[in-house]
Amino acid sequence: MNIIPAFDLHQQYEQLRPEVDAAIARTLNSGAYILGKEVSAFETEFAQYCETSFAVGAASGTDALSLALMACEIGAGDEVIAPSQTAVATIAAIERTGAFPRLVDIDPARYTIDPEKIAQAITPKTKAMIPVHLYGCPAEMQPILNLAKEKEIFVIEDAAQAHGALWNGRKAGSLGDIAAFSFYPTKNLGAFGDGGAVLTNNPKLAERVRLLHQYGWKERYVSSVKGMNSRLDEMQAAILRVKLKHLDKWNQRRRQIADLYRKCLSSAHVLLPPHPLDVEPVYHQFVIRHPNRDSLRAALQALGIHTLVHYPIPVHLQPGYANLGLKRGSLPHSEQAAEEILSLPIYPELTDEQVQKVASAICSLA
Repeated sequence: MNIIPAFDLHQQYEQLRPEVDAAIARTLNSGAYILGKEVSAFETEFAQYCETSFAVGAASGTDALSLALMACEIGAGDEVIAPSQTAVATIAAIERTGAFPRLVDIDPARYTIDPEKIAQAITPKTKAMIPVHLYGCPAEMQPILNLAKEKEIFVIEDAAQAHGALWNGRKAGSLGDIAAFSFYPTKNLGAFGDGGAVLTNNPKLAERVRLLHQYGWKERYVSSVKGMNSRLDEMQAAILRVKLKHLDKWNQRRRQIADLYRKCLSSAHVLLPPHPLDVEPVYHQFVIRHPNRDSLRAALQALGIHTLVHYPIPVHLQPGYANLGLKRGSLPHSEQAAEEILSLPIYPELTDEQVQKVASAICSLA
């Protein structure tokens, strides 16, 4: 049986092996392994790519979001509005600061946070909102930005799945006050381990992130503020510099795959992903919906087609977040999506023949 995996990281490495191996050797030979030239160069290059003034590396995407929140001086007694249908990392980062995550529902036509629900959830304690650009599709930003300006609260983008995505011609990560990216290996721009970055156009926020991510040091061993240890690894930065040069090409291939899926699945009884007019998605995931998702997934698995579910349980229904006080039925669109969504294989190395095989199987099953 020819297996079609949900993702294939090794295939990408094989294509880039000479460039990646040279970058690793260059880093090893430099003798500088923490916050050296590779990290500095990558921060500059990634900020330029995302059309922001500043980027600061972090040890992970979760850390990057925590640092962004901390830079905005968010902590105990504050509230941060976020969607429940997201990676748990989004909410874990909020709780890590001591703030309270006020979870709201998604727009069912977009899968990103519903701006109307944000407006209803704002209280005097609200300090920030986190639009998550889920699956590589930017959130509906204009009403979010308008609300933030009116209420004087921060917009912190969770752009972990949106490297290179566009909203009204502008890059994800450049839209709010500050943004967090993840370089987890499966991301559109992925390292060979954990990594993340905080981006902003605000020099004060950038300086605060730079202090916070290394013990609050302005000078070595002198902590001007209370900080943490969350540095992007020099080796991962060198690898990311190689991959960044290929990102636009890879994103374009993801769009081609998405277009082919749409064409081949036009007659299938599944709901295809949204493509709002104000965005150019990068299809970190190609997510369909089907009322009997689990049965469909099992049947595809039996045919050698691997799929994933992003995400099977909204955060407000996770056992570890029962303290948030939301019960089943409180966020119906998030709950229904979690029961029906299915992420199909999508990565730049996927062939047209493989896409057609996946789609043909779904058409025969759904």
